[in-house]
Amino acid sequence: MLQRRNPKNDNLIVNINGKLVHRDHAAISPFDSVVQGGDAVWEGLRLYQGKIFKLTEHLDRLRSSALALAFEEIPPHETIIHELRRTLTANNMFDGVHVRFTLTRGVKYTSGMDPRLNQSGPTWIILPEFKEQVYEKSGISLITSAIRRFPPDCLDPKIHHCNLLQSILAKIQANTAGADDALMLDLRGFVAETNATHIFLVSGGHVLTSLETACPEGITRSTVLNLCRTHGVPVREKDISLTEVYRADEVFCTGTLGELVSVIKIDGRTIGSGMPGPMTLKLTHLFRALTEREGTPVVELP
Repeated sequence: MLQRRNPKNDNLIVNINGKLVHRDHAAISPFDSVVQGGDAVWEGLRLYQGKIFKLTEHLDRLRSSALALAFEEIPPHETIIHELRRTLTANNMFDGVHVRFTLTRGVKYTSGMDPRLNQSGPTWIILPEFKEQVYEKSGISLITSAIRRFPPDCLDPKIHHCNLLQSILAKIQANTAGADDALMLDLRGFVAETNATHIFLVSGGHVLTSLETACPEGITRSTVLNLCRTHGVPVREKDISLTEVYRADEVFCTGTLGELVSVIKIDGRTIGSGMPGPMTLKLTHLFRALTEREGTPVVELP
């Protein structure tokens, strides 16, 4: 599962603190907090037919993460939405677009990790790309990583931060094993998430997902939980062991970039029939219908 270059992105216009520039001329200071220590928060947004799905929820999570990291300045939602509109319009983007919004603590006056060295306010980066869902809809494979997810007493997963080394190390293990992604456990040995997505199981007609003990608050995860409750699908959040994963009827992952995708093999074991199952397909259909109906308008369709 290697993302391929899309030539439509060769001349992207990106937004750095309100300045629209060609991707090749975008610049971040070497004194910026994200360079100095990964001191930043981020959100992934998806544009559907001129609307960004769950935009308010994403911006609320961004603000929550920045507050947890004691950012002194956080741009209001209205400012971010205005800059998103400017950036998408500059790129003539209307659909099939993923936007990565990064907010850093800002530029330091000298190197160091002390937040008191930041006296110039935050830096924001808006990076839109033409990007379809990154996973094969026929299903993906996972391996269980040796890298564990932090619990809240180590690094609270509710902070959607830019320190992604755990995920990168787990992804390296998946690449080496020839799998698409890595399943990650918490320090107790229960399922947390993958290196990039939340994970769900289907067992006996019930949908199960791991607790938010060692995984972030997922927007797509929450949407799927609400879809289950709205449409009468039994759903439960609980500690999940690897045994439960291996014997599940279906397994699927959720995320903004990949929406819902079936997992058909884990640690070399075929899951269920080895094909996307009926519950996964049902929830995928419901999710797509929701993205067609809902969303915050940000650009006008041509």
